Amino acid sequence: MIVGTAGHVDHGKTTLVHALTGVDTDRLKEEKARGISIELGYAYQPLADGGALGFVDVPGHERFIHTMLAGAAGIDFVLLVVAVDDGVMPQTREHLDILHLLGITRGAVALTKTDRVDEARVTAVERDLQRWLTDTALAGMPVFQVSATAGQGVDALRRYLHETAQVMQPAGVGGGFRLAVDRSFSLKGIGTVVTGTVFAGRVEVGDELRVTPSGQTVRLRGLHVMNQPAPVGHAGQRCALNLHGVGKEEIARGDWIVAPRLHVPTARFDVRLTLAPQAPAALVHWTPVHLHLGAAHVMARVALLEGERLAPGESMLAQLVTDRPLGALHGDRFIVRDADARRTLGGGTVLDPDAPARKRKTPLRLAELAALETRDPAPCLAQLLDLGGVDLQKRAVHWNRDDLAEFLPADSTRVHAGHEDWAFSGAHWTSLKDKFSADLGGFHERFPDEQGPEAARARRMFFPKLPAPAFAALAEALMADGGLQRSGPWLHLPTHTVALNRDDEALWQRILPWLAESPLDPPWMRDLARRAGRDEAVMRRLLQKLASQGRLYQVVRDLFYLPETLARLAAVVRELEQLTGETRAAEFRDRTGLGRKRAIQVLEFFDRVGFTRRVRETHRLRNPDMFRREEHAA
Repeated sequence: MIVGTAGHVDHGKTTLVHALTGVDTDRLKEEKARGISIELGYAYQPLADGGALGFVDVPGHERFIHTMLAGAAGIDFVLLVVAVDDGVMPQTREHLDILHLLGITRGAVALTKTDRVDEARVTAVERDLQRWLTDTALAGMPVFQVSATAGQGVDALRRYLHETAQVMQPAGVGGGFRLAVDRSFSLKGIGTVVTGTVFAGRVEVGDELRVTPSGQTVRLRGLHVMNQPAPVGHAGQRCALNLHGVGKEEIARGDWIVAPRLHVPTARFDVRLTLAPQAPAALVHWTPVHLHLGAAHVMARVALLEGERLAPGESMLAQLVTDRPLGALHGDRFIVRDADARRTLGGGTVLDPDAPARKRKTPLRLAELAALETRDPAPCLAQLLDLGGVDLQKRAVHWNRDDLAEFLPADSTRVHAGHEDWAFSGAHWTSLKDKFSADLGGFHERFPDEQGPEAARARRMFFPKLPAPAFAALAEALMADGGLQRSGPWLHLPTHTVALNRDDEALWQRILPWLAESPLDPPWMRDLARRAGRDEAVMRRLLQKLASQGRLYQVVRDLFYLPETLARLAAVVRELEQLTGETRAAEFRDRTGLGRKRAIQVLEFFDRVGFTRRVRETHRLRNPDMFRREEHAA
């Protein structure tokens, strides 16, 4: 269990930790000279079950609230310290506000310096304190009267902390490793060491990790858990990581050490923001604030999503836009303070770490954020699926889960394509099919002389926001149901047919043998027009109409191939894909007998219609079934 102190300056937090553990957490010369804590201090005490009790001692002075917030990140239990000769003071109240906003619900109160006052004063302070605790998550926590210097009450408090640690449920080790860095230093003969609280997952010596937000790759060379050497560390522990591959100056407080897949730095994320009842005024749209998340401290702007003002004591969906990237995942708690860093304004929970810069207030977006506030993954995912497709890979990272398959509804449709993994509810998938058919029918009405749009064009026209793999799966599902047909790259309804008028049909039958004379090097449009004795504009219009009907393919402007010829060339691409996993222009040229320029033109056409995709200097097969129909017809 990790215990964090809280309370006003000079109320005896460090003295009490020393009495409980025998460790003086004030390690800086300036702290010794001034008699106050300036930096975070740490102490550890063994437990009877072999575990350890960790203490994070935080400064109480208002000037060091940012340090207190770094220490409060990730604690399990708060030890609120109130000196009875002073009573509840401003920093006592602010620390209480912070703890409440961070969602910390377990703790105890230590009324210190009880040897300096009479019992009546102790009772009055306790009554005042309970009044402040009433409306917080820490209401009802036990109170211990102690004098750290005289030793009174210390044993009872220590015993309570140990008993609580023994029965506390261990933090889950599921998900990827995340440690919030609060110190970075170098030791001679050892190298770079960072310390912090493990928020999630587990880590072993030898693991490869990433530094967020910099993205630097490091390897765990050594590990201390709760101040003891260990091979493994996990969530709920304080760890010191000896890292290989990075200098101490390249890691700072506020960085995260994470499993590689969790390196997703962000500078824009959507949240549920609550303004504290004690906030001095309403928060207006685009207010600058100091943001504290984990151990990080950055400047940010608040974009309100449900109004222009947020009153004290109220909450609202909002977007935080930071001045530099930081690590944040769904469910992380944060605190915001005013632009002068003098008052705590409020706090909340991260909902979506990958927030949009535009259309952030639309009804659909607000509905998505409302769904993301559902804590149970299964109903949350079900609501998101009803609103549209869910990128399962991205969502699993944001939620720090290995896989979301177990939470998918039974009727959902899942689409796998490369590194992408999408899911749709059964009802939404059916609605997409219906929309596709209706939109395609509208296209046929507007363009009766065209066979249909190419797949890429259809996606741009009908489903501009649908991911390419999902659109391809949607088209395949419709074709399997018999509601859609593909002719080469063109998609059309099975009932849609096109025909040429009598004159165009006669001209087509006249030029068809000329195109077949040299199928790999067909005549250009101007040559066909000259040979037929027709105007070039007339010939171009006919060829383009034939191309829209799927009877020809326009590889480049004014150069058209017969479908069976493109089918032969497509078969070569499939062969090369099977042999080498890719198609290069030189190999394609050699196998087809085309010239280099023409081979490149054909491959670029294949990329354009979606048969292949360009990957640097190669072409990879994307839709292997395209041109199958023409191949069989040939």
